[in-house]
Amino acid sequence: MVWAKNIIVKVIDSKTGNDFVKTQHYSGKVVPNSQLHFGVFLNWILGGVMQYWPSTDKSKLIWLVEGTGRNEFIELNRMAFSGLLPKNSESRALAISFKLIKKNAPHIKRIVSFADGCQCGDGTIYRASGFELTRIKINTSLRIDEYWNPRSEITFSAHRPNEMAKFRAMKKIDWFMLRYIKHLQEPIKRNYEIIPYSKIKEMGAGMYKGVKKE
Repeated sequence: MVWAKNIIVKVIDSKTGNDFVKTQHYSGKVVPNSQLHFGVFLNWILGGVMQYWPSTDKSKLIWLVEGTGRNEFIELNRMAFSGLLPKNSESRALAISFKLIKKNAPHIKRIVSFADGCQCGDGTIYRASGFELTRIKINTSLRIDEYWNPRSEITFSAHRPNEMAKFRAMKKIDWFMLRYIKHLQEPIKRNYEIIPYSKIKEMGAGMYKGVKKE
């Protein structure tokens, strides 16, 4: 039996990380400015990648916690795992990456990440890893294709960049984007209200499960 405790997490080079993400992440795209790349290995075979970057739009995030400097938080922008890894590997891998960040980049105090309920889930892994839910927002960049499957602008443009006119002709739907934050150091003062996880179900903001045909 293979358990999540058997995985190994270590820093990898950007090319290895990017190549894996392009094939395993639902978007098929990488974030060019990612600076921290962690590989998740089982029996020395790469089975997962986590990528962090300094968010370019810091003004929208820096206010979340009183006294946070511009270089004191990063964003978890890509998390891609293959079927090679055992159950609960994601939360264990995240916990190890947090320890590595605290050890090697002690100035980092916060980690921010987003969950797209229409594409990758509503943040189950983040909740299991102790992230706080700080916002539930409607995502207006979604469409429904001819098979009633959800399509996001980011994902569609990555895989079919020459067919954006077709994307724009699809029927629009509204679903949810959720923002989470993980504190590596206890915050002095939160400038946001912690949203109870139960609010996700209450608002119907969980993972998209399709819509009824008209």
